[in-house]
Amino acid sequence: LKKWIEQGATYANHWAFETPRRPDLPTVSNLTWPRNAIDHFVLARLDQEKLTPSAKASRETLIRRLSLDLTGLPPTPDEVDAFLADKSDSAYENVVDRLLASERFGEHFAVPWLDAARYADSNGYQQDRTRTLWPWRDWVVQSLNENKPFDQFTVEQLAGDLLPNATRDQLIATGFQRNHMLNGEGGRIAEESRVEYVVDRVETLGATWLGLTVGCGRCHDHKYDPFSQREFYQLFAYFNSIDESGGVDAGGNAKPVLPVPTDEQLATQQRLQDEMADVGRRLREASISDRQRLWEQATLVEIDSGKVQRDWLPLEVTKFESEQGQTLSREVDGSLLLTGKNPDNDNYRLELRPTVQTLTGLRIEAVPHAAFTSGGFARSDSGNFVLTEFAVEVLRDGASAPERVAIASAEASFEQGGWPVKNALDGKSSTGWAVNNPADMTIPRQAMFVFGEPLKLALGATLIVTMKHESPHRFHNLSRFRLSGTGVAKPQLADGSGLSSEVITALKLGAEARSDTQKKLVRELFEQRDADVAALRREQETIRKRQSDLDGQIVRTMIMQDRDQPRETFVLIRGVWNQPDKEQPIVPGTPSILPPLPGEALPNRLALARWLVSPENPLTPRVVVNRFWQQVFGQGLVTTPEDFGVQGERPSHPELLDWLAVEFVESGWDVKRLLKTFVLSATYQQSSAVTPERLELDPTNQWLSRARRFRLSSLMLRDQALALSRLLVERRGGPPVKPYQPPGIWADLSLGKIKYQQDSGENLYRRSLYTYWRRASAPTMLFDVASRQVCQVRVNRTNTPLHALIILNDVTYVEAARKMAERVLRDGGAAEESRLAYAFRLATARFPTDEERAGLLNVLSVSQKYFEETPEAAAELLSIGEAQVASDAKPEELAVWVAICNVVLNLDETLTRE
Repeated sequence: LKKWIEQGATYANHWAFETPRRPDLPTVSNLTWPRNAIDHFVLARLDQEKLTPSAKASRETLIRRLSLDLTGLPPTPDEVDAFLADKSDSAYENVVDRLLASERFGEHFAVPWLDAARYADSNGYQQDRTRTLWPWRDWVVQSLNENKPFDQFTVEQLAGDLLPNATRDQLIATGFQRNHMLNGEGGRIAEESRVEYVVDRVETLGATWLGLTVGCGRCHDHKYDPFSQREFYQLFAYFNSIDESGGVDAGGNAKPVLPVPTDEQLATQQRLQDEMADVGRRLREASISDRQRLWEQATLVEIDSGKVQRDWLPLEVTKFESEQGQTLSREVDGSLLLTGKNPDNDNYRLELRPTVQTLTGLRIEAVPHAAFTSGGFARSDSGNFVLTEFAVEVLRDGASAPERVAIASAEASFEQGGWPVKNALDGKSSTGWAVNNPADMTIPRQAMFVFGEPLKLALGATLIVTMKHESPHRFHNLSRFRLSGTGVAKPQLADGSGLSSEVITALKLGAEARSDTQKKLVRELFEQRDADVAALRREQETIRKRQSDLDGQIVRTMIMQDRDQPRETFVLIRGVWNQPDKEQPIVPGTPSILPPLPGEALPNRLALARWLVSPENPLTPRVVVNRFWQQVFGQGLVTTPEDFGVQGERPSHPELLDWLAVEFVESGWDVKRLLKTFVLSATYQQSSAVTPERLELDPTNQWLSRARRFRLSSLMLRDQALALSRLLVERRGGPPVKPYQPPGIWADLSLGKIKYQQDSGENLYRRSLYTYWRRASAPTMLFDVASRQVCQVRVNRTNTPLHALIILNDVTYVEAARKMAERVLRDGGAAEESRLAYAFRLATARFPTDEERAGLLNVLSVSQKYFEETPEAAAELLSIGEAQVASDAKPEELAVWVAICNVVLNLDETLTRE
C-alpha cells in the first residue's frame, strides 16, 4: 500500500466497467499468418509467451469442426467430398456461408440461450406440472436463423409487450422472463413465491447481459463489486409490476397467456366467424320481419283485453353480500349478475323490499348467460350450479332480530337426476338443487318455494334471503338469477303471461318509441318464441360450440405484461419477502457504476432493455461476445462467463475482447457476422495436435497456441448419432417430444402420479432440442446439461461413466448403430475393408489409417465369431427399439455390422470436436 502511494496512488475502475475502445492492431512477428484482426491479437500474445501457432488443420477436420460448431451436426460424405474437390480460394468461406444459412444453425445456437433462460417444459417444484413455453423456444430458433440483430433480440425478449403496436411474435418473445420455475404447492405463500420470481428475473438479467452476480445484492451491498443493495432493488423494480394475478390455466400456464393458433386454425377461425356473421345477418332479417310485428300485435291484444294475469312480481334488492367477494350488478331484464372473483364456493345474503302486503311464496329464476360455459347459469366447467340451501327470514320494522319463515314445499321447472329442489331445504351441504342438461343449458330454470302460512308484511319490513352453494363441486355458484314474490293463495310456477313488466312496457310503447334496451328485450323474447328464429339460434349455438372447441385446441404461451396499477417497491430487509423497509422506497434505476439511462426515458422495462444494448454500456457487448466465443472455441476469453466482476477471471486477451465488442456493436449487433469472423481466423483453423513443449508452456491453451479439443455435449452426441444413421427427423419446432427413457423415473419422483408417456414413430428421432424437459428429471440421455432451474451460462463438460454407458447401451444409440449398419451395407461397397472405411469416414469425415483399419478388422473378426456362436444375441440386438432395418443380410451378418457401428460411434474422435 505504501509503495502504491509513493507511486502516485493511481486508481482505475475495474476493467469490465470501462467502456471498450477499439484498440489498434498490435505488431506481430509473422505478417503472413493472420487472416483477420483476431489473429493479430492472438499472435502478439503468442510472441510474448515465446510460442508459435500450430499448423492448419486438415480439410477433413476443418469441415467437420465447422459443421459441428455452426450447426451441431456432422457433415455428410457428399459435403466433405465437395469441399475437398473445391480448390478455389473461397472454398472454405463458401462452406461457412452455407452452414450459417442452414436452418440447423438456429437450432444449435438456441441451446445455450435456453440454458441461460432456464427454459423447461414443466414448472418445477413438487408435482412439476407441464407448462407451454415452446412457442418462445421456436421464436428463439427462428430469430437466430433470421440473424435478428442482437439488440433487437434483447429488447423484444425483455420488453416486446411495451413496443408500439407489438406484434404476436414480439409478445411471444417476452416468454424469456416467464421461463422461471413456478411454485404450485398448496401450502405456498403466493406473495413469497412472486417475490422469488422477481429476484430470479433480476439474477437472470445480471448473468445473461451484464455478466455479474447481482443477486448478491438482495440481502446486503455486494461484498466485492460496486453494487449496493438499493441498486439491486432498483433493478427489481423494473420487474415488480409484472401482472401475475391471473392464476393458472388448464395447461399449467401462469397467466397472462397468448393464444398462438396455427395457420390452419387461423383459417378455421375466420371461416367460423364468417358463418357466425351470416347467421347473425339472417337472424337480424328474421327479427324485423312481418312475423314479429304480427306477434307483437297479438300479444298486445291479450294484454289490453285483460287475459294476462300477473302472478309473480319482482322484488327489489336493497342489499347484497357475497361471502367470497363476488360483485353484483343488475341487468336490464331485472336479473342479478355475479362477476369478478370466481370462488370455489360462495354464499349469498340478499335484503329485499316486498312489493305486496301478503306473500305466499318466492320464486328463483336461473337465467342463462352467453358468457358462461354452454351458455348456462354459472361459471363452472359445465354451466351448472348447486343450490345447497335456500332460507327466508323477515326483519320487521323495529325488531332487533329477523324471524325465520317456514317453507312448506318446493317445486322446480327442471331438476337434474339426484338433485331435486327439495334438497335445498334439508340443511345438508352435500345435497342441493342442480339443473345440468347437456342437451340445452340455455333454457331458463325456475324454482318456487311456498310458505307454510301467508306472510303478512307491514310497511318497513325487510325480507332476507340466504342462498348457499357449499357442494364439493368447484365454481357451482348460481351466477345469474331473478327473485320474485307472489300473494296468490295457490301459486303456480309460471305466471299467466311469462312476460316481465319491462317487456310489457316496451310492447305498449310501440317499435319507434322504444329505447335500444327495450328493442333488445322485445327482440330476444320474440326469438325465443319463434320457430324459425329458434332454428337460427340453434345454428348459432352450434357454431359457437365449434368456436369454443377450436379455442380449446389452440396453444397458449406465457407472456409478460405489466399491471395497470404499478406495485410499490421497497428494499427488503435481509432480502425477506415480507420485510419491506418502508423508509427506503425504490424507483426503477440502474447501477451508478454504469452509464445512466437517458434522461427522457420512461422508467420501464423497455428503457432497461434499450439501456442494456446501448453503445455506452461496457458490459453487454463484452459478455455476449465472450459467450459466443465460448461456444465456438470451447472456452471464453473470460473463463467465468457469469462473473465479469472483481471475483471473476480477467480476460486472457483483453484487447481482443474489446476489439470484438466494439466490432459487434458497430456491425449492428450482427451475430452471424461475428461468428464468421471467428471461424475465418487462422486461430480457429489451427490443428488441435499438442506437443510436449506446447503442453508445458500453455497447458490449458489459454494463449490459443492450438485449436481446443473437447467432448461434444450430450445433445450433440445424440443428434450426431441420429444424423449418421439417417434416423434424424429434421422437422423444426412444435410441441416437445418424449423419446426413449428408462421406465419408472418420473413415477418415482412424483409418488406415481405422473407417468412418462413415451412417443412413437418420428417423435422418437427429433433433434434433442425438442425433447420434453421436466425440471425434476431432465432427459435421462443428457448427462452434462444445465439444470434449467436457474440461469446458467457456463458450459458443462464431463467424462462421467454415465457418458459411456449411455452411448454404448441406450436404445437410441443401439438403434442408430443398427440403421447406420444398414447404410454401410447399402452404400459402403461389397468388400469388408471398404465398408469399414465408409463407416469410419461417416463418423470422422476422414479415412482410417492402416493401424485404425487393422483395429477395425480385428473387431469385425471377433464380432463375426461371437454372433455365429450366439445367434440369439444377434436376434436380441436387432429387436431393440422401433426402427426396423431394410437389408437382405442375414441377422448374424447384420448384427456384426451393428457392433462395428456401435464401436465407431464410441470412438474418441467421434465423441470429440477436433
